[in-house]
Amino acid sequence: MKNLKDILYQVSIRQVFGSTDVDVNAVVFDSRKIKKNDVFVAQKGVTVDGHLYIDKAILLGATSVICEYFPEDKKEGVTYVQVDDSGAALAIMSSNFFDNPSKKLPLVGVTGTNGKTTIASLLYQLFKKAGYRVGLLSTVKILVDETEFKTTHTTPDSVTINSYLDKMVEAGVDYCFMEVSSHGIHQKRTEGLFFAGGIFTNLSHDHLDYHETFAEYRNVKKTFFDGLPKSAFALTNIDDKNGGFMLQNTKAKKYSYALKTIADYKAKILEKQFSGSLLKINEIEVWTKLIGGFNAYNLLAIYAASELLGLEKLETLTIISKLENVSGRFEYVVSDENVTAIVDYAHTPDALKNVLETINDIRAGNEQLITVVGCGGDRDKTKRPKMAHIASQLSNQTIFTSDNPRTEDAQAIIDEMEAGVTAENYKKTLSILDRKQAIKTACKFSKNGDIILIAGKGHENYQEINGIRTHFDDLEEVKNSFNQLKK
Repeated sequence: MKNLKDILYQVSIRQVFGSTDVDVNAVVFDSRKIKKNDVFVAQKGVTVDGHLYIDKAILLGATSVICEYFPEDKKEGVTYVQVDDSGAALAIMSSNFFDNPSKKLPLVGVTGTNGKTTIASLLYQLFKKAGYRVGLLSTVKILVDETEFKTTHTTPDSVTINSYLDKMVEAGVDYCFMEVSSHGIHQKRTEGLFFAGGIFTNLSHDHLDYHETFAEYRNVKKTFFDGLPKSAFALTNIDDKNGGFMLQNTKAKKYSYALKTIADYKAKILEKQFSGSLLKINEIEVWTKLIGGFNAYNLLAIYAASELLGLEKLETLTIISKLENVSGRFEYVVSDENVTAIVDYAHTPDALKNVLETINDIRAGNEQLITVVGCGGDRDKTKRPKMAHIASQLSNQTIFTSDNPRTEDAQAIIDEMEAGVTAENYKKTLSILDRKQAIKTACKFSKNGDIILIAGKGHENYQEINGIRTHFDDLEEVKNSFNQLKK
């Protein structure tokens, strides 16, 4: 039990009806999960307004309600608190309810379009190998040291974030690394969290279905850095044209990393193969199992962050040479016929371009590159023709297929993709609606030495069609296809 007055500390309150000197069992924003003596936070959601469920929450036992506007019929014995922003209030209340766990361990947030999962996951790996207890809040999974929990959002809701941070404090975790999405920032899920550092990766075309304009998407990302305290570090990719913009108003100590321009942390790619890369990071050479320019940026970011968090340079570089690829990020398997199949989460134009250019840089020149790619439904439609153009331009053969169509018609999504293919590239494209069949076809097309890229889903082990998720794993499917071709 916690006192409502205490968990409302630093929440922007307009007016109160009733007493805040009452005890509450839990902070809840889903009316279906309300239990006796809980406080219900009514939010204006993207699709549903939680204010419509205030009476239901009270019937289920809520004794306190946080809202942006009072209901017409206020119940006796219930405390109503009107706030400026329910999302921000929920986040601050969640932190207070769990005794502000983010102040009890160094929490580092990673934001940007591409690279968030890789950087956060590699930092987790690195600090584990350095002997620390580590926490991870990522798209792929949540880890409280070595205990794993499943996740459904890049940035979970603020109650979930703080409950896991509380578990980390209890488990004696030394550091926590967290992906911070634009949705999470915009919906105030990270309000009330105390960050020891923030990392900016890059900014490219994504989530315009939600943010509407690129400027809004960029500005939302910037607010994360605007909110960092003086004691934190703000680390930015200065090669990205938005890198400097992110740090314009931050109070945190500013640092930069780059491959192309002058920066505090510099890297250069000396060699690259499918088995790994030779990098020079701040004039010291290191071999890594990760490849590509995008991974050079990722590794440079984790090197910089590790130093800023107090790790010794040579120890960090030694561990970097031992780091493994993150699930679904440039994971590859080689068939008995010497065909290399790469599974990658690339689901934005920029990410797809980076992966294809990396493959083309390593190719000897005679191999065929076959790309299997789709676009998700109920998401930013404007990137579909762009991704199709990139895939068909940079591949010898492209197969357009279904990704997670969700509630959209899968064939209609493919039709929108095909609109981006130029006349000279059209003959190199093929559309196969069934993703399993598309992967099988790519394997059948391939010959000795060829490369297959299966893009878009990466680590995901499901396919979502009309609200139903069925098991589907790109890496499993390509392995099965290779095995069937052997028979």
